[in-house]
Amino acid sequence: MKEALRRCSRKEVDDRNARLKRAMDLSMKHAYLSKELQEQQTPFKQYITPHLVEVEAEQNERLHLGASVPYQRAIP
Repeated sequence: MKEALRRCSRKEVDDRNARLKRAMDLSMKHAYLSKELQEQQTPFKQYITPHLVEVEAEQNERLHLGASVPYQRAIP
């Protein structure tokens, strides 16, 4: 999931974070989203699924080839 989110556009990630913050805020307040905002929502729009499928396919390919996780060098 982390890799799929990394591959999403910055706007998609920002929109996702805003939705999560709003959901947590409303949950804490025991309130519901207004009808106007509910009508604007698109709950069935899949924005992360294509990236997630791509990541899973790469992991399966790597597994079948017998390769480990790609080397990621971190400079301290």
